[in-house]
Amino acid sequence: MSLNNYIDLRSDTLTIPTSTMREAMANAIVGDDVFGEDPTINKLQEMAAERVGQEAGLFVSSGTMGNLVAMLTHCQRGDEMIVGDQAHIYIYEAGSSAAVGGIHPRSVPNQADGTLKIEDIKAVIRSQDDHFPITRLITLENTHNRMGGTVLTPAYTRAVAEFAHGHAIKLHIDGARIFNAAVALNVDVKQLTQDADSVTFCLSKGLGAPVGSVLCGSREFIRLARRRRKMIGGGMRQGGILAAAGIVALEQMVDRLREDHANACLLAEGIAGIPGLRVNIATVQSNMVYFELEPDVPFDATELCRRAGQHRVKVLPTGPRRIRAVTHCWVTREEIAEAVQALGQCVNE
Repeated sequence: MSLNNYIDLRSDTLTIPTSTMREAMANAIVGDDVFGEDPTINKLQEMAAERVGQEAGLFVSSGTMGNLVAMLTHCQRGDEMIVGDQAHIYIYEAGSSAAVGGIHPRSVPNQADGTLKIEDIKAVIRSQDDHFPITRLITLENTHNRMGGTVLTPAYTRAVAEFAHGHAIKLHIDGARIFNAAVALNVDVKQLTQDADSVTFCLSKGLGAPVGSVLCGSREFIRLARRRRKMIGGGMRQGGILAAAGIVALEQMVDRLREDHANACLLAEGIAGIPGLRVNIATVQSNMVYFELEPDVPFDATELCRRAGQHRVKVLPTGPRRIRAVTHCWVTREEIAEAVQALGQCVNE
């Protein structure tokens, strides 16, 4: 089903709430969440924490807010966190850790599969010297956006957690699309999250809710995180109207992510057959497809996206010759075929 008469593949944030979500929102029982009295938010937080193997949850307006609240809770001003050089936290969150929290980001290279080498992490941990900030936090991203929606495994996540805790460092997972990772690996999501000290996941991406993310961790961590959320204006009062859609998302929208992954593979296979476009099918692990223009194509990614729009297909330029397409619940298999045909026409016009 196309959105606004377009096959919109720019992001899975473009999903609109299902009819079941809208009904749940209309009928939600609400209270004042700043007082802890919104029963629908409380239910969502409890459900979210149980799903990811943590003790408690905190409903926030976005993944960016959830990540920032986590960083503010784990770190003090002047502390340092270790983060991948292609991480969403590092590139796309407006420098909030430094600007708001006074937290210094120390980047290490993301590998092609989205991981950080443990030896690279070890090499940048600060020694006890008054000249240096204190290393407090390591962050991982799963699935990893800029690396193509790649998936971090339970074994890798566990190894980083054990390393971090062995050095008295906390581990936070930016799990915006953690359920995509779990579905791709065919594992319980707890296997990807329970070893971390905190995790965020988005309700408003592949799970299809209109607004919101949940930050999860220990009860003591969430107690402190509520204060940080308040500090940055995150109290939402009768937010149960939004949380109601999040409950439906967790109950009904996780298993169907397999369809999005299958459509992403179909899209990648189609793009691979278009002269002038290049895609590495092997890296398509979830619902993201990154592809590039071949050097001999006489225009750039922005122009390709403009042309695609004229064929009612929207994709996103992410570099001079790199483009992203993301599948989601409002894009059908038939529309994937139509998008492939449109992209082929755009390249050869």
